[in-house]
Amino acid sequence: MEGADSLSLNTSRTLSDWLALRQQFPILSREVKGKPLVYFDNAATSQKPQVVIDALSHYYSYYNANIHRGIHTLAEEATMAYEATRDAVRDFVGAAEREEIIFTRGTTEAINLVAYTWGRKHISEGDEILISGMEHHSNIVPWQILCAEKGALLKVVPVEDDGSLSMSAFHELLSERTKLVSIVQVSNALGTVNPVKEIIDAAHRAGAKVLVDGAQSAVHLDIDVQDMDCDFFAFSGHKVYGPTGVGALYGKRELLESMPVFQGGGEMIKEVSFEGTTYADLPYKYEAGTPNIADTIALKAALDFISGIGKAQIRAHEDELLAYATAELKAIPGLKIIGEAAQKVSLVSFVVEGIHPQDIGVLLDNMGIAVRTGHHCTQPLMKRFGIPGTVRASFALYNEKTEIDVLIAALHKTIKMLT
Repeated sequence: MEGADSLSLNTSRTLSDWLALRQQFPILSREVKGKPLVYFDNAATSQKPQVVIDALSHYYSYYNANIHRGIHTLAEEATMAYEATRDAVRDFVGAAEREEIIFTRGTTEAINLVAYTWGRKHISEGDEILISGMEHHSNIVPWQILCAEKGALLKVVPVEDDGSLSMSAFHELLSERTKLVSIVQVSNALGTVNPVKEIIDAAHRAGAKVLVDGAQSAVHLDIDVQDMDCDFFAFSGHKVYGPTGVGALYGKRELLESMPVFQGGGEMIKEVSFEGTTYADLPYKYEAGTPNIADTIALKAALDFISGIGKAQIRAHEDELLAYATAELKAIPGLKIIGEAAQKVSLVSFVVEGIHPQDIGVLLDNMGIAVRTGHHCTQPLMKRFGIPGTVRASFALYNEKTEIDVLIAALHKTIKMLT
């Protein structure tokens, strides 16, 4: 097998550079069940570099305070750090204005925010919402709830055998009745990269708005919401080497200003009386109550960490890992990769004939290898492929080819044990 010293072939960074980056993630030095940890569950959540951990600790150790409403020093320092993250997110996704960035708990809450505000205002009986057959449950269920409430129709663009989206079917399903297209940019179960710019252009010509689920794409792809021209874009901090419980929704200013409020309470108001309430300007109109201050502050450290390396270099490294893993997995008898679209990120899902994915996952864990098994919150997609679930190995900037070698050897051993 090819060795880890080839990692620098497609990047300007040397092997020692990548190893140094890896050493910035403390958890990767631990053992699991007596074996060195091999972490291939990055599509579920990425590990955190020391700078992110330090940012969390520093906030709680030195300037823990509530934000926006205090005039004392700690409150002012916390507010400045919190709002600096909004600027970092604006730059990270290419938004025009910081007011277009709404902090949420993650992608799921961001999608629900749009469904409960824009959706309730603009979706009526007989209208149609268009999603794809590869959506995460968080981009299915909110629209089902909305359609049931409004008498609207949810339509689904089918997935081809190779895991790509049927663009011919998309164009056929798109009509003047389509009011919203909500589409994942990168499939969390297949790794497929969807042609969102083509989708957005077509949807806009039909008069529809577009929400892009960027939970998986934000860490791998360059995101420019202005060039993309999406109406909404959502992503989660914990998948971009940041903390859990924080994410962001981008929305075009004119849309956000026209939408009703999401939650009521402190911070999202200008004035409150028993006779009525006036609401705050963007972005605070959608940020009721005390937010997740510490994790939001630490999110900036994660985005700065990615920017400091460069997504182009990270993508080249991850693409090489994906190509290597794909070739090695295909050589295993009885193993079938689910999702082989031409455009993919560093994620590979597979099944092994006659073996349940969970059994493989348990035995791999006994060897110190963390993969994800199951339906990956994409039950309709698993049904489309006629399987209960897959084994999913997903790669990040800190992974190495030698770890893939460990996975391949472990799979050979596992399959032998289970057959």
